[in-house]
Amino acid sequence: MCLGVPGRVQRWIDRDPLTGLAEIDFGGVRRTCHMACVPEAIEGDFVLVHAGVALTIVDAEAARRTLEDLERLTAEPSGESTP
Repeated sequence: MCLGVPGRVQRWIDRDPLTGLAEIDFGGVRRTCHMACVPEAIEGDFVLVHAGVALTIVDAEAARRTLEDLERLTAEPSGESTP
């Protein structure tokens, strides 16, 4: 299963059209991500990131809902027992 996670653009590191990089915040964890697919993103935008690549810009409300859903998934017991 593939999972894209929304994160907020904190700052651009390199604006090269092919190898652009930005620092993205994922709920307090910051990672450097490739930005070639979203050169129009600005600081404060939310982008959907998969495998370190920002794929598209998402609106803030959709990002918030997704982050809340992901947090609920990690907070609730799965109901599966482990041996």
